[in-house]
Amino acid sequence: MNKLAMELNDTLRDTVVADLLSDFGKRFYYPMGIPAQDAEAKKYAKTYNATVGMAFANHEPIELAPVRAAMPGLTPFQSVAYAPTAGDPELRTRWKEQIYRKNPDLAGASISEPVVVPGLTNGIAQAADLFVDPGDPVVIPDMFWENYSLVFEDRREAPLATFPFFAEKAEASGGGAPRWGLNLPGFRETLRSRARKGKVVLVVNFPNNPTGYSPTNAEAAALSALVAELAEEGLKILVIVDDAYFGLFYEQDVYRQSLFARLAQLHKNVLAIKIDGATKEDFVWGFRLGFVTFGGKGLTEAHYDALNKKLMGAIRSSISNSSRPAQSLLLKALASPGYETEKLRHFESLKERYLAVREIVSKRAAGRSLTTLPFNSGYFMSFRFEGGSADALRRHLLMERGIGTVSLEDRYLRVAYSSMERDELEPLYDEIFKAADRLAR
Repeated sequence: MNKLAMELNDTLRDTVVADLLSDFGKRFYYPMGIPAQDAEAKKYAKTYNATVGMAFANHEPIELAPVRAAMPGLTPFQSVAYAPTAGDPELRTRWKEQIYRKNPDLAGASISEPVVVPGLTNGIAQAADLFVDPGDPVVIPDMFWENYSLVFEDRREAPLATFPFFAEKAEASGGGAPRWGLNLPGFRETLRSRARKGKVVLVVNFPNNPTGYSPTNAEAAALSALVAELAEEGLKILVIVDDAYFGLFYEQDVYRQSLFARLAQLHKNVLAIKIDGATKEDFVWGFRLGFVTFGGKGLTEAHYDALNKKLMGAIRSSISNSSRPAQSLLLKALASPGYETEKLRHFESLKERYLAVREIVSKRAAGRSLTTLPFNSGYFMSFRFEGGSADALRRHLLMERGIGTVSLEDRYLRVAYSSMERDELEPLYDEIFKAADRLAR
């Protein structure tokens, strides 16, 4: 094992991180290679800097005229120069400030400096490499983003341990129709039963893809409490918090912060990793710009620095660094005086579509072949098709009616109302209900 990796492991000894790192994670480190030497040269090479492999003219990176014309608001250093392995320092600082601002429950908590990765998918893959060994069960509700299978099962050979996402509950007032909520017992029992060598990995994704559900305030408190309960029993728990759709919360009783805010300082046996980014939060899907942030009770700046160096080594060995122009453009957007107003305008547009869909399905679902699963946030909602194959329904809608939807596990049909105009929602759902009834006969 490399000496630098051993030094980082020594720093992390006697923390939960040491018990959670995969074999890959234990071996990794950030070398004193070209990027590190270039970063050092930028501080001290006042005469000449002949370190980094970029071509310069007039002391600026060379930039083709068509590229400069397409990005007139960026300098060559902001558009075509390499970004540091961990990302633009100013952007990382600004994003960390945003995390604290959006998650007041984090007040006073110590977290790492976010590291920039090329999209949330890469952030999840990097976390999996560092912490998930082949054979480690990854606990996740059965309604999950299909890419998790590729990341954990196929890349890391780690089986997904699933349980029903929702549980039916009787109405408190009695006599009413049953309502659905987060399956908290499923979380607890699956975590406890699937622990391997005292370690377990949990992935949470709220607002959830594909259901569009986020926990209520009470459910968020209960979920963090059960994680603390298991940690107190001695279980070492890694929680990967996939915050892809963070901020798109449409109901008052939804927990409007990241679960990372509750988990980051929950217990010494819990390490939380927040994977978030600009993709959906800032409506820049093609930027491929995400962030990885660590939080754990008792972890110091030295521990976070060691974790970030392992992550930087993993980045350096795979994608080297993330897009410089995407980082520069996001930094400009965050500093813009109209940034928050513009985001709020688009949020209200999505909320309007959500409310319209909620009204449509509440009027149409009763007594039909589609069961509407709970939804209160994000981009999506899902049906459970009671009349047969959900993929047959998807193909019927596509080939007979020219309507695109997504089928999951041949039981569920996901509808991305975020991609529809407000006046298209009523006819869209009318077609879906009619097609489901035809196939169910």
